[in-house]
Amino acid sequence: MIQFKILDKSDINLVIPLVHELNHGDVSFDLLKQRFSEMIEQNYECAVMHYDDKIIGVCGLWFCTRHYSGRSVEPDHVYILEAYRNKGLGKQFFDWIYKYIIGKGYEAIELNTYVGNYKSHKFYFNEGFNILGFHFLKKL
Repeated sequence: MIQFKILDKSDINLVIPLVHELNHGDVSFDLLKQRFSEMIEQNYECAVMHYDDKIIGVCGLWFCTRHYSGRSVEPDHVYILEAYRNKGLGKQFFDWIYKYIIGKGYEAIELNTYVGNYKSHKFYFNEGFNILGFHFLKKL
């Protein structure tokens, strides 16, 4: 049975293997652990998808207010284990996320996805997202 919930902050390290896999191992486990320990102290929550007692999907949620969209949530590091993809679970996960954030009084969702991640582009277009701009990054 599939279940969705917000992960308790004390359990945040449970999602590190999934996020590590999402990033193809480019960010070490130790660095992810350090960053997640900082993230949980900010305007961040972590939604997870469970199958039985196993976490099979993760989606970080950043909460803020933006001048152009109002109270907004940014899904981040959205990832479902490969064995559970193409079964409609992403749609179910996002339906749950929409209800959750509406219940908290938020009115918009915006997100980033990697340029080459065409499957995610199709998914987000099917969910009614539109491309608003470009995301730039400069490492200091």
